[in-house]
Amino acid sequence: MERDDDEITLEEAQQAVDRWINTIGVRYFSPLTNMAILAEETGEVARVMARLYGDQKAKESDKLDLADELADVLWVTMAIANQTGIDLTKAFKANLFKKTERDKDRFRK
Repeated sequence: MERDDDEITLEEAQQAVDRWINTIGVRYFSPLTNMAILAEETGEVARVMARLYGDQKAKESDKLDLADELADVLWVTMAIANQTGIDLTKAFKANLFKKTERDKDRFRK
């Protein structure tokens, strides 16, 4: 999975999530459950952002690890992609192309 430089492709990450779920996690949750988990993890990103960069003050007990929360969002996104047959590398490339074509002049004006 990992190369010497510790970089990982989206494809490798999707495969790692699949291996983990099928061995350690035993099985995939249903797509609807994973959607709920994605919403929950996104809320945790929002909570950290609000306390680090917004007007809310953190409590002493708050865990404010934005990197970990973003990784959780990525993980469940990859799980959803795996169970619905989506290749995130292809999807991301297509999405980047779409945004580039649509917005190539949008922010220059």
